[in-house]
Amino acid sequence: MGAAAALAAVSGPALARSRKPFFVRHAQPIGLQLGSLGTVSARDIEATFARLAQIGYRELELTSLLGMQPKQIGEAAARAGLSICSLHLPLIAMGGPTALNMMSEPTRIADAMAAIGAKWAVAPILLIPANFRPTPGEGMEAAIARTIAAAGEDIWKQTAEILNAKGEALRKVGIGVAYHNHNMDFAPIGKTTGWDILWRETQTDLVKYELDIGWVELAGIDPVRFLDRSRGRIKMLHVRDMSSSQPRGYRVAMGSPIVGQGRLDWMRILPAAYRAGARHFLVEQEPSAAVPGIEAAQRAYEFLSTLYA
Repeated sequence: MGAAAALAAVSGPALARSRKPFFVRHAQPIGLQLGSLGTVSARDIEATFARLAQIGYRELELTSLLGMQPKQIGEAAARAGLSICSLHLPLIAMGGPTALNMMSEPTRIADAMAAIGAKWAVAPILLIPANFRPTPGEGMEAAIARTIAAAGEDIWKQTAEILNAKGEALRKVGIGVAYHNHNMDFAPIGKTTGWDILWRETQTDLVKYELDIGWVELAGIDPVRFLDRSRGRIKMLHVRDMSSSQPRGYRVAMGSPIVGQGRLDWMRILPAAYRAGARHFLVEQEPSAAVPGIEAAQRAYEFLSTLYA
């Protein structure tokens, strides 16, 4: 065989693979955080799940149990051909004695997770200080930022301690624990940041990360470089875009656009996330009055499903 023919024989399959869309090439489902649709009730869950499956989604993340029994949600997802990979559980007891959170008994968490088919319990934000109280006229986001800044390093160290404890307890019942970041995690605290404290003080075998890459970018950090130095503990990626007009900084500002209509470079980010270990890619975008949530989810899916990266 001549050199040219040999090169063609070797490079042909590689070229064919490179010409497949990212999610096809890696055989990864495109997922959605259900909160992107706004309010989903027990009354419309069957129709919602069926529509998401029709669009092409195969995986979901829940931000709550929607006021339903876990078994109801799990069965509805199964009927639609959807799997649920994760559930957000706050680090504080809230919502009354029947609510589920990280402070709930591990066996109770495990039972609920088994019923919905999820393997990851995700802390959606750090431990909110006990003295958190918005002042008159102060918005919730500004109040959180102020309270956390005043708490300094200690609140991040407390968060790491709780995550380690929950990671150990839930690992015994087959559930993984992960932490979801915001842009304020990267705000300077002296010579460090909240993220650096968590990364350093959480145990690598007990606590993993659901990286919201939109918040990373909003903090003024290059997403690809960040992913490349965070390999090994990133298990899930929130596929969140940012508007080109959104100023970078540490203020938590909701209103992320439809994925693919913002400024993030997904052709670079998705391969970097895969290299970092992400195997769950979950669209997250804020509900908008301008575009119905289900339509926004469809547009995001259409963009991602045909993306060559």
